[in-house]
Amino acid sequence: MALSFHPSQRMVLMCDFNTGFQPPEMVKIRPVVVISPKPRRGAQLCIVTPLSATRPNPVEKYHHMLSPDSLPGKFAAKETWAKCDIINTVSLSRLDRVLIGKDEKGKRKYVSKKILEDDFQKIQKCIANALGFSI
Repeated sequence: MALSFHPSQRMVLMCDFNTGFQPPEMVKIRPVVVISPKPRRGAQLCIVTPLSATRPNPVEKYHHMLSPDSLPGKFAAKETWAKCDIINTVSLSRLDRVLIGKDEKGKRKYVSKKILEDDFQKIQKCIANALGFSI
């Protein structure tokens, strides 16, 4: 489940939060959006914000509901929220592309998709709100 490349900003990936995290931190595999740009050097880290199909209660100014057009595969079929108050710096070894099914021969099919620029700009504002920054 490790990426062999450094992901691009805005890319939707799956992140394994199982190892090294403890409740009430996230402790499962979940979709994320890459927030950090590609590094100039070979850093094996990137910054992500998690996505969730659970509507926040209450919805705060650090939550953003993504457009279905931003999401790959099955995630486009349900309401999906960026939880911008839970940003994390993670190793590329925690990340993988989104599995969208299998081909006729049973081989797994993955997708690499970026969210829309409009959604990304709103996520950036939500992250700033979560950190108490004004943009």
